[in-house]
Amino acid sequence: MIRWGLRTSALALLSCALATGCNRGTLSDQIGRVAPVFSVSDGQHTVNLADYRGKVVILNFWASWCPPCLEEMPALQALQQQMPQVQVIAIASGEDFSQYQQFLTQQHITLLTVLDQNQTSNKLYGSFKFPETYVIDQQGIIRRKLIGAQDFTSSAFERYLKKLGA
Repeated sequence: MIRWGLRTSALALLSCALATGCNRGTLSDQIGRVAPVFSVSDGQHTVNLADYRGKVVILNFWASWCPPCLEEMPALQALQQQMPQVQVIAIASGEDFSQYQQFLTQQHITLLTVLDQNQTSNKLYGSFKFPETYVIDQQGIIRRKLIGAQDFTSSAFERYLKKLGA
């Protein structure tokens, strides 16, 4: 009986430690603050975050060499199609332009994405491990930071966005 209790306690402690280790700042000090504004152009697309004030924005930092980023990309695309009142902006970083373009073409990526080769936008947010996603409300306030692959098409996430006014 004691042996089982110790084993259960050890497993519970290990689970908590692992969950904390994956956190990477989910409870960011940026929550509730004005989102840093940036403008990025890759020669084909330009994104100026200030242009989207008044809309709920899903700002996703990603890279085509990142497996969790690739896992969540279809859900980001689906979210953009299902909720056109929300603006999904995907900023690719740490990429070669030709590899980035090839990925977009092969995967038929149609959502708004731009390559930030200098990583100026993700540096403003302190995001260096991808994917990281920020939910920004209509007033430009960061409301949520999501780390790792997400299911952006879940009914819970849709309800959350609607509560924000999307």
